[in-house]
Amino acid sequence: MWKFFRLTGACCLLLHSAFAQSQRYPIIPYPQQLVPQAGTFDITAGTKLVLPADAAAFTPATAQLEQLFTRALGKPLAVATKADKGAIVLQQNPALAGAEDYTMEVTPQQLLITAKTGTGFFRAAQTLRQLMPPAIETATGKRLAKIAIPAMQLKDHPTYDWRGMHLDVSRHFFSITYLKKFIDLLALYKMNKLHLHLTDDQGWRIEIKKYPLLTTQGAWRTFNNQDSVCMKKAIDNPDMAIDEEHIIRKDGKTWYGGFYTQEQMKDIIAYAADRQIEIIPEIDMPGHMMAAIKAYPFLSCSEETGWGKDFSTPICPCNESTFTFAEDVFTEIAALFPSKYIHLGADEVEKSSWASSPACAAVMKANNLKTVEELQSYFVKRMEKFFNSKGKVLIGWDEILQGGISPTAVLMYWRAWVPDAPVQAARHGNKVIMTPGNPLYFDGTPDRNSIYNVYHFEPVPKGLTPEEATHIMGAQANIWTEYIASEKRADYMFMPRMTALAEVLWTHRPDYEGYLQRLQAHYKRLDNLGIHYRLPDLDGFTEDNVFVDKGSLQVKKPLTDMTIRYTTDGSIPDAKAKVLPGSLTITRPDTIRLAAFSPAGNRGDIYTLRYRQQNYLKATVVKDAFPGLQLDYYQGAFKSATAIKPMADSSLRVANVVIPEGMGKGGGAFGARIKGYIQVPATGIYSFYLTCDDGGILYIDEQEVVNNDGWHAPVQKSGQVALEKGWHPLQVAFVEGGGGYTLRLEYSINGGKLQPVPDEWLRSAR
Repeated sequence: MWKFFRLTGACCLLLHSAFAQSQRYPIIPYPQQLVPQAGTFDITAGTKLVLPADAAAFTPATAQLEQLFTRALGKPLAVATKADKGAIVLQQNPALAGAEDYTMEVTPQQLLITAKTGTGFFRAAQTLRQLMPPAIETATGKRLAKIAIPAMQLKDHPTYDWRGMHLDVSRHFFSITYLKKFIDLLALYKMNKLHLHLTDDQGWRIEIKKYPLLTTQGAWRTFNNQDSVCMKKAIDNPDMAIDEEHIIRKDGKTWYGGFYTQEQMKDIIAYAADRQIEIIPEIDMPGHMMAAIKAYPFLSCSEETGWGKDFSTPICPCNESTFTFAEDVFTEIAALFPSKYIHLGADEVEKSSWASSPACAAVMKANNLKTVEELQSYFVKRMEKFFNSKGKVLIGWDEILQGGISPTAVLMYWRAWVPDAPVQAARHGNKVIMTPGNPLYFDGTPDRNSIYNVYHFEPVPKGLTPEEATHIMGAQANIWTEYIASEKRADYMFMPRMTALAEVLWTHRPDYEGYLQRLQAHYKRLDNLGIHYRLPDLDGFTEDNVFVDKGSLQVKKPLTDMTIRYTTDGSIPDAKAKVLPGSLTITRPDTIRLAAFSPAGNRGDIYTLRYRQQNYLKATVVKDAFPGLQLDYYQGAFKSATAIKPMADSSLRVANVVIPEGMGKGGGAFGARIKGYIQVPATGIYSFYLTCDDGGILYIDEQEVVNNDGWHAPVQKSGQVALEKGWHPLQVAFVEGGGGYTLRLEYSINGGKLQPVPDEWLRSAR
């Protein structure tokens, strides 16, 4: 027994020590090596800064440090030439292996940073910045008498070279000010690539001097169906409202849009370069070109515009005028962007107009092309040769595999339902950037699982040898903005889950609990930076709640300085709404809306909680039942779980509420009904959490408990049911629209811990 207590005590001490270390060194991404030391190095207005011998080569990093010290202390640090006691010393270290490598040795007597290049010094500056109080992020905040940096020995370097974020500025446009704010945030978390999606059907956003109509016409549109969805959602969520600064009224019409001149883009590129971030432009061809075709109709095979079976009409790869246009555009793009990479897109191409074009038939015959997929490859390879002539490397979405890929193209993998694509490309010798839709499409509405899913993403796909894995350059997350119409909404969609990706790509060493503890210290910093981040999820309720005699709403606050406000009249909680007490008693059916607020006034998710009274549902008798559940499979596309056809195409047994691997092979649409019985071990109120991509509905005792229906990205919905101990009929209706499925069922009882439904609770009739 004494041995048990000693072990328990030792574990508690280890946990306490890990928590204390996370609080003392709240760095994201966490360094590769950090050895804590006793004491602190105190920075005051009298601290001296010693620069490397060739100081001019490291100006961006030293300027960043001086900016931080000026904001914190009220003035920059004096520069000295001698590394005396009490100084911050920057030394060049040619012995370090990589351009981003750095070391930091902090003692009470000195703070020594070494790096091989200015990039390494800049990365070190971000680590030092995160060790400073969040107050330094406010330009008008109270000046500090000193800044205490905890002592340590630190060695750091990135695991992956490509640590990226993508931003689509075509579907909805973003200001230069916002782009710079976005870049600043990438730099803070040691991301190094910004992929700008500059053109698409909905708008052309970069000036091309030889083709002025691309922006005078192609950059503007009247409100489309995506805008109308955003406006409808803005009624309940103001963050969905379209930013007014991108709306103009002209010729009696309302127009949405905007573009960057080449001079403006040069300024953005230089701003990013000073922060060690490379901007990669994407001009999407041959599909996603409606904005360009409307301005210059000769680009399509028969001057038609509009939509085909699946996607918009593409440009025609069978007319020389198309290649003249493309080469003219990319000549200006290549001259404007210093990056060695240009992204051609080449995804989601509607090829039906090519198949019916006499010109394309002639080109295919002349070049011995058998399919329109090979015709797309012909276009991509020809453009790649042109890129190469400009000293550039072509990147394309993973569809460039179709019809054949050149050995020098870089593949960007996004179609999670085609898991072999990155494996094939890497084995072919192509470089690969991982950006699968699940979990790295950040336009998917985040839920309580989003950060976990990103943090546990593995950049190297299964099936590659260590040598083949070297072709994986890294990864990035994508922000497609069809339904992200404001800067606030963009902030919400990618923060803080980008910090999880930053740690995956830089450190690549799982420490999820430590990461969550360190993340706590970053919310105040994000508040001070004016980031409209998504606040941590609230717990203690579901969307549909039940009570038997009376209920109690007790919300668990993940951040102690949160304020939770609520309304009962259907209005959206604002800063003037009532503060939720520690326990709110529910005695009648009601609807409560609540939201958390940070000290800076940042509002979190708006939760709508419905309460209804229910008696415990009676248990049923189950005899001769098998372990597991019956899954009925229905081939076809069903946009709702209620629309699944009555007759199944096949049936099989599953251990739990899961979709077996390989079902809907190739990314096809299908429906499924999973049915049987659930045996609950005690009478109580059970909360169920159904995560679906695309949609699903959970029924217990033939009552709808969770409705997560429709085609959508992975999202979790929840509901409650009062159950008597014993067996209860269970059914989950699920639909997959094509592209990759997710289905998971979890539960909690009487407000307890969320956990998977155990296999042993589930049975199905013989």
